[in-house]
Amino acid sequence: MSKTIDYETDLYAWALHHAELLRQGRFAELDVEHLIEELESMGKNNQRELVSRLKILLAHLLKWQYQPTHRGRSWQRSIDEQRIQIKDLLTANPSLTSQLVAAITNAYPDAVKLATKETRIPQTHFPQKCFYSIEQLFDEEFYPTN
Repeated sequence: MSKTIDYETDLYAWALHHAELLRQGRFAELDVEHLIEELESMGKNNQRELVSRLKILLAHLLKWQYQPTHRGRSWQRSIDEQRIQIKDLLTANPSLTSQLVAAITNAYPDAVKLATKETRIPQTHFPQKCFYSIEQLFDEEFYPTN
């Protein structure tokens, strides 16, 4: 690895430098340890994004269902946007599909907390586990009723 490009102080420059080393086939110069770390991190970032988007989607579905008098276009747009973004993420990273159940399970408690804060409905009013099916989550026509 070039001594002038330090992984710890300039990750962006380091990444560009290593991409160029790979293009040139200069494998002996690669900082393999950090390269492995960054590749693993990329996968984890995609998982985190999936969970984050599911939290928002689930929170808005809960708000839509449990506070029908406050339904509005902004909630609907948020639901639609999260569905689109999650579908795009899964299209770009198909292996994440096998992690959907775990991601939903992981996201749901925080979605309930978000819905509680925004609606002032007690957490105990919401089901303890996500009751929406994967099909419902991604169905562009699905907006839950009370």
